Amino acid sequence: MVNKYEINALAKEEPWRMFRIMGEMVEGFDKLTGIEPAISVYGSSRCKPGQYDYEKAREIARLLGQQGFNIITGGGPGAMEAANLGAMEAGVKSVGLNIELPEQQICNAYTTFSITFHHFFVRKVMLVKYSTAFVIMPGGLGTLDELTEVLTLIQTKKMKPFPVILFNSKYWEGFLGWMKDIGLAQGYFLETDLQLLRLTDLATEVVDIVRSWYLRQSIIGRQAIS
Repeated sequence: MVNKYEINALAKEEPWRMFRIMGEMVEGFDKLTGIEPAISVYGSSRCKPGQYDYEKAREIARLLGQQGFNIITGGGPGAMEAANLGAMEAGVKSVGLNIELPEQQICNAYTTFSITFHHFFVRKVMLVKYSTAFVIMPGGLGTLDELTEVLTLIQTKKMKPFPVILFNSKYWEGFLGWMKDIGLAQGYFLETDLQLLRLTDLATEVVDIVRSWYLRQSIIGRQAIS
């Protein structure tokens, strides 16, 4: 049972927690202002150099970089490291939004600059706010968390839609099949929910999707201004 002294200590701690959250927000906004156009690439921290998903994440980031897009990742190893490496090879900004974890995750060595967050949700705000598209490689719970959260934000119109691209059909086809055959069939998903996702096995197609969407939005923006 929590006694009144513990409750009082907790009450005194909470205001300072808010200040720490605000501090992370301010640092993120300060360092990431001007990073656009940028693409978030993320996936498993467990894939290794030489593996298919690692090398494809590296290729995708390099090709996007050659088109003038900066790259943002979660800053960790695996697919994130690969994308940061590809960005460096293309000569664009390679950003790592690292997160403090019990395993003491260290930001990979292929970032132009990095920010370390304590709170997951602050990092998520930065990923959504400064990204033109999400490229999602195969991954585990963290990857699924980012994927479903951005889809929810788009579906509920809390953010403007942008490309959400799943790479590697062999990995994602089961997930998409479940959404369609189970979720959609039972009325828990809408057809428009499934249309929020693009699936591909070609790095060049990722670039085509992102580039065509970005150019289209740029034209719409200029028309709105004029």
